[in-house]
Amino acid sequence: MQQGHKPEVFIYPLSAALHCFFTSDVIAFLTRFARIGSMNTIASILPAAPSGTGRRSVGEMLRDWRMRRRMSQLLLATEAEISTRHLSFVESGRALPSREMVMHLAEQLDVPLRERNALLVAAGYAPLYRERALDDPQLAAAREAVDLVLRGHEPYPAVAVDRHWNIVATNGALAPLIGDASPALLAAPINALRLSLHPEGMAPRIVNWHAWRAHLLTRLQRQIDASADPVLAALHEELAAYPTPPGIANASAEPIAHHHHIAVPLRVRTVLGELAFYSTTTVFGTPVDITLSELAIEAFFPADPQTAQALRDHAR
Repeated sequence: MQQGHKPEVFIYPLSAALHCFFTSDVIAFLTRFARIGSMNTIASILPAAPSGTGRRSVGEMLRDWRMRRRMSQLLLATEAEISTRHLSFVESGRALPSREMVMHLAEQLDVPLRERNALLVAAGYAPLYRERALDDPQLAAAREAVDLVLRGHEPYPAVAVDRHWNIVATNGALAPLIGDASPALLAAPINALRLSLHPEGMAPRIVNWHAWRAHLLTRLQRQIDASADPVLAALHEELAAYPTPPGIANASAEPIAHHHHIAVPLRVRTVLGELAFYSTTTVFGTPVDITLSELAIEAFFPADPQTAQALRDHAR
């Protein structure tokens, strides 16, 4: 790589061979989301920030977060090194916390940055954390970092998603997994979980659909518990209501994970044959920007030598 050259995330050239592998809808999807450098496209699919907190007091909101974290007043007061009496007064509205106290309690409760702003506003203070668009010049280094991770993961698939699992960037190795998904599922904003579990998406080709569905729903529920995000709650309800795709065997008939497996793999039939993956999640450490705090990279690693070889051969 030449010095000063900015890495980008590229899709394989749209050659005749590629057209033989994938439908025009899949190619359009990959062309649209292949480069995180295409900031106008990415910014257009980011969901808008939620509306204000209404008339709820900061004390009510803090109490809700404490209960969501399954902490008693005594435990939170002890960890925050304040008196239980003061915490009780804050939650009941008898005492208005200082800006510093709001941030201190939010830190102890691991409240997401977006919701920390909501707590500050409810207490009468200005928001602390900015939410920049991905095309903001101040996020240039972060965009380059995401580019490097996505491109560096090839020939294995990886995607960058926002807090609602909408895809904001991909690398070129995602194509074999998408297959012949419905055009409706490839229209922006493209939701990675919906694309995975919808009967007209990847679902009919996922060999262990029941196990993978259970894994995704459990993971999504943990996110809901941690964030209290109503959009994620609605997405969970939608995904849980999807019927079993035609041709999918009963859960009892699915292949049982072998003793050498380290996690539940994703097994999917593709034009390259049956591929098996483990997935990992990468997030930015210590973010102080809302957009970065909600950005994650889902990377898929081969779960067996056959998958690794098939993807390496395909990338040549």
